[in-house]
Amino acid sequence: MSTTAFTIPLWADLVAVGVGSLQGAMFASGFRDRRLDWLGVAIIGVATGVGGGLLRDLLLVTQPVALQSNWYLPITVVAALIGMLLVRLFRRLDPIITFLDALTIGLFGAIGTTKALSLGLPEVPAVFVGVVSAVGGSILRDILLTLPIAVMHVGSFYAVAAGAGTVVLVVLVDLGVPPTIGAIVCVVVTLILRLLAVQFGWSLPEQRELSLSSFRPRWPRIARRPAATERTDTGALPRYKIDKPE
Repeated sequence: MSTTAFTIPLWADLVAVGVGSLQGAMFASGFRDRRLDWLGVAIIGVATGVGGGLLRDLLLVTQPVALQSNWYLPITVVAALIGMLLVRLFRRLDPIITFLDALTIGLFGAIGTTKALSLGLPEVPAVFVGVVSAVGGSILRDILLTLPIAVMHVGSFYAVAAGAGTVVLVVLVDLGVPPTIGAIVCVVVTLILRLLAVQFGWSLPEQRELSLSSFRPRWPRIARRPAATERTDTGALPRYKIDKPE
């Protein structure tokens, strides 16, 4: 299947990567023990802002979009330095930053999925490319900071929200809906799921070891009724005794 790639204006794409870089720098600024200098913060900010797009284009074997314009790298560097210097101010604007972050995930997921579809990838690989595009920046950020990758741990709903949005996009395109409409729905679904996850603390269940006893039903057991001649120490006939499972 082939479809026309969904595109957004350059300024909107720059806002998306700028927000990603801002958050990456704010996140890195919280690790005082790493003693990052301005260059280190800038590198992490750039990786967070354009990392998803770079991974997407590497998977699709195309020239990275961030390297086709003079605007991407300067915008991400400036946004990263602003995030580092004004981290206290931006933390007071957490609801706005969270909204923009969720919007960015949806945009990157929609762009990555439709770009994959336009290059002839099947639906499932296209969804994969879209999710990688949405969460790739945070993955590179955690790798650079030598941290456990956040999207793989309890409490992160990035990949789930992006996956749901991109699946909806692929289904709509298969049904003949124009890619632009499908991409808008993808962004809305991702945005809503991500914001609800933040509001209500949604997360996937933590991994646990399974055993056969987990699936074995445990029913109450009725003890054998003693013969009429049997008596208890008190001389009374015992009643039925139900052994409750532990």
